[in-house]
Amino acid sequence: MIAYIVRRLVGAVALMLVISAVTFSIFFLLPRVAGTTSDDLASRFAGKAPTPETVQAVKERFGFDDPIAVQYGRFVKGVVAGDTYDTGTTKIDCPAPCFGYSFRTNTNVTDQLVDRLPVTLSLVVGAAVIWLVIGISIGVLSALRRGSFFDRAAMLVALAGVSLPIFFTGLLSLTFVVHEWGLLPPVRYTGFLDNPFAWAGNLILPWVTLAFLYAAMYARMTRAGMLETLNEDYIRTARAKGLPESTVISRHALRASLTPLLTLFGLDIGLLLGGAVLTERTFSLAGLGRLALDGVIGSDLPVVLGVVTVAALFIVLANLVVDILYGIVDPRVRHS
Repeated sequence: MIAYIVRRLVGAVALMLVISAVTFSIFFLLPRVAGTTSDDLASRFAGKAPTPETVQAVKERFGFDDPIAVQYGRFVKGVVAGDTYDTGTTKIDCPAPCFGYSFRTNTNVTDQLVDRLPVTLSLVVGAAVIWLVIGISIGVLSALRRGSFFDRAAMLVALAGVSLPIFFTGLLSLTFVVHEWGLLPPVRYTGFLDNPFAWAGNLILPWVTLAFLYAAMYARMTRAGMLETLNEDYIRTARAKGLPESTVISRHALRASLTPLLTLFGLDIGLLLGGAVLTERTFSLAGLGRLALDGVIGSDLPVVLGVVTVAALFIVLANLVVDILYGIVDPRVRHS
């Protein structure tokens, strides 16, 4: 198992280097291929209405005339060892991991990421717990009661959950639950350490709205996996041996159905930790998705590059955890 984990760690580091290189090339190499000059690229880093002197200083500071390999090496060095940025009046130290400096907002990109991460993390973790519990439970019950009224009703609701976009269900829930009926307080973020009850109460509506979409997908996948597994020979053997039905379902049928769910869960968590853009936008939550959207609208390349890199890191880490869980759930993976 240790060797299996080490192989996955080495692969994750190599994959992260490839992703960072490709991402950096998209932002700095492709514009050159498309005809963008170093002055044009520097003006995107120099803030609003920059003077020619400011553009020239930014170009020299970031080395936009240097080869792309040198620029990428400088970026990796900043992430690993930190960097120092000269704003023209002061020098700002950026400790590792340093993802750059935004001259449009005059703030460190890493500080912005750290400030927005708790919002996205709170949103994703709370919603993930809800959609896992509800989605898997409904999927198992639907498989055990195949063809019943519960099965048909659950799959109908799941189909609606998969089909309805998040901005529709989010706006609908805000209109009725918050504004019309007043059942929940307006959505705003409160730090968990500041007030855990206010933290949960203010985020319950985004949690349920986001979980409704994903629980529907997990219910359908769990039902399909359980129906296939329940027809296997080892399930009939377990029942013939006299094992309790709860043991047959939980330790044999459900465990064998978890592998595709783990794959889906790793991808979903990794993508959402990079920024649940629609959910954050709908509920006015200032998370990583909102930061990335603001960076795109304002052409703030350091912020966009930082968010993309962190999002890729989350996806790689999520898939690494999934690979390790594969070895725990299915021993055949450890021996392959």
